[in-house]
Amino acid sequence: MTGFVFLDKEEGITSFIAAAKMRRIFSEKKAGHTGTLDPMATGVLPIALGYSTRFIELIPSHDKAYRATFILGKTTDTLDITGTVLSENEVTAKKADVERALQKFKGEIMQLPPMYSAIKKNGVRLYELARQGVEIERESRKVTVYSLELVSADEEKSEYTIDVECSSGTYIRSLISDIGEELSSGAVMTSLRRTKANGVSIEKCYTAEALQKMKDEGRLGEALTRVDEFLSYPKLKVSAPQAKRFSNGGALDVNRFGGKKEPGFYLVYSPENEFLGVGEIDSEVTELSPKRVYRGE
Repeated sequence: MTGFVFLDKEEGITSFIAAAKMRRIFSEKKAGHTGTLDPMATGVLPIALGYSTRFIELIPSHDKAYRATFILGKTTDTLDITGTVLSENEVTAKKADVERALQKFKGEIMQLPPMYSAIKKNGVRLYELARQGVEIERESRKVTVYSLELVSADEEKSEYTIDVECSSGTYIRSLISDIGEELSSGAVMTSLRRTKANGVSIEKCYTAEALQKMKDEGRLGEALTRVDEFLSYPKLKVSAPQAKRFSNGGALDVNRFGGKKEPGFYLVYSPENEFLGVGEIDSEVTELSPKRVYRGE
C-alpha cells in the first residue's frame, strides 16, 4: 500500500517503533515517520507507506501544535518528569504569574536545544551523549511560538496545562523549562500531546488498535491518504507527450502550458487526471523539472 496514514501515537514508544507497527499492519516493506515525537508524547504522527516515503521531504507545512502539562518547583536532566531530579524548589507563583510569564515566550524566541534530543553533533545524537553523562555546548536557535495559552491551572499542586502552536524545531520541554526559570522555581513537563502536525489535526488520526480493527474488517484502505491529497501544492495538468517526458524524468517547457505560472512546486497530472509526481518551476519560470516522480504501488 502506498500513501500516508495519520497515526495517533501511543505513549511509551519511539517514532521509529510506531512506523514499524504501521509497516506490519499495512504489510508494507517501507514506512517512515514525518517527524520525531518523544516516547512519552502522544498524538499526531503522519506515517508514509511504500513509495510515498520519497515524498516526506516535500510536505509543505511543518508547523506543530501541542497540549502540554507541567509542574513548577522541580528540574530534571531531561526537562521532563522521566528524568533524574536535579533540584526541588519553593513555588510562590500563582496562576496570574504563570499567565504573565507565558506572554514573554510568544513570537520569535531563542531556544537552547536540550541534551536529550535527536540533534546530531559530529555525527552523534545528543541523547546518546547525555546517556553517557556528557554535556556539550549547544547553540541557541531561533524558533517561533505563534500561540501560547493557559488551558487549566491547579495552584495547590502547582500544575498547569498549556496549548502551544509553534514552528518546527521548537522543543516544548525547553519552553517549559524556560517558563519555570522565569518564575524562579524551575518546571518539568509531565505530559505532552501533539494535536497538529504537517497540517493534520488529531481528529483525523487513528490509533494502532483502530487500524488493526480496520484491517481485520477489510477496511484498512479507508485510513490511507493519497500522496497528492496530502501535498497541498497547485495542480498542473499536462499533455500526453508532456506526461510521458515528465514520468521519464525530463523537464518541461513552461511556455507550452499556457497562462502565467509562478515559481514553486506543483502537483503534475496527466490528461486522464493520473498523478505523475511533484514538479518544480525554476525562479526564472522557464522549466518545470521533476522533483519526485510518482511510481504508485
